[in-house]
Amino acid sequence: MDNLLTAIVAGIALVAIAAFARWWLLSRRPSLGTPEDRATYETLHTTALAAPALRRGLDAESAASALPHLRTLLGTRTVAITDTVEPLAWHGPGGPDDVADLMSAAIGSGTTQASGQAIVAPLAVEGQVVGSVVVMSEDASAGLARATTEVARWMSSQLELAELATSRTALMEAELRALRAQISPHFIYNSLGAIASFVRTDPERARELLLEFADFTRYSFRQHGEFTTLAEELRSIERYLVLEKARFGDRLRIVTRVAPEVLSVTLPFLSVQPLVENAVRHGLESKAGEGTITVTAHDAGTECLITIEDDGAGVEPEIVRAALSGRNPSASVGLANVDERMRTVYGNAYGIVVETAPGFGTKVSLRIPKFSPAVDPVG
Repeated sequence: MDNLLTAIVAGIALVAIAAFARWWLLSRRPSLGTPEDRATYETLHTTALAAPALRRGLDAESAASALPHLRTLLGTRTVAITDTVEPLAWHGPGGPDDVADLMSAAIGSGTTQASGQAIVAPLAVEGQVVGSVVVMSEDASAGLARATTEVARWMSSQLELAELATSRTALMEAELRALRAQISPHFIYNSLGAIASFVRTDPERARELLLEFADFTRYSFRQHGEFTTLAEELRSIERYLVLEKARFGDRLRIVTRVAPEVLSVTLPFLSVQPLVENAVRHGLESKAGEGTITVTAHDAGTECLITIEDDGAGVEPEIVRAALSGRNPSASVGLANVDERMRTVYGNAYGIVVETAPGFGTKVSLRIPKFSPAVDPVG
């Protein structure tokens, strides 16, 4: 019993000594950062809070969300954001009538204007003035005017990013519409022909194929979302290949090797399916006898590596180069389209890679970053 009591007392003493030592070390540690360091942090933190609203574009809602942070950033009593005609949001005392002439001059000249207790700096997107920042202060000094000008430049850069995102979305949608228009007539004609061939001989088979066709077209022509998961894209490819196998019969062999850990990867909508259709149409239709299409998706660290390979007729590399450059888009269904969309989303380093030669089949590879700020996650 005495030994146990001694052990307990010793344990309590050790804890007390450790706690005292920690307190003593912390009390002697110098303060973290200089005043300049803290001021820099506060500035960066405040701009980070304002940025998301500005990246939605310039409207009343985004202006109202950003304005409190901009007022903190500039440290003035009044801050407002306007379009080229009128205020979108106003924070603080004063009103539009007090700065109407100054605002008109700043927007008209594209330069910062100051008068009395007010400063107005223009906001511009790609050289075009789209609005202004209004600052009112008891001391509208030259330093405050410079700060307002720099804040307006930063805001303009955020608005340009919003414009870029909008343009990218519009481009992606236009390319998707072009892709659908390009691939759908050929596939629909062949699928309906294959289904019709079973109507009398095997009605149940015809019914199953018709359901596959309905699911496939519903996915291909859906109207929401630029992105999908690899699992969804592969399900659509599976339906497509079921329909093509009904047409080719035993001539078409399909091999699929997909790592489970990449099924949740997000990628541009219809970025793999057109490549599989291209392999069938240009690789196997012109080849006598049997043909194999192999679809693989592997985990490659920070990326997912996807390949679509066929042992079909192959093609001259120059024809592929012409298709990718847009000089001969009819040479390959969707090839240039997918390449362009991959580069638009991820950058030029992520264009598709094509390996082919007459008589040696074709292999198309694409890399998908697992995480990218340009990609909207799919829930």
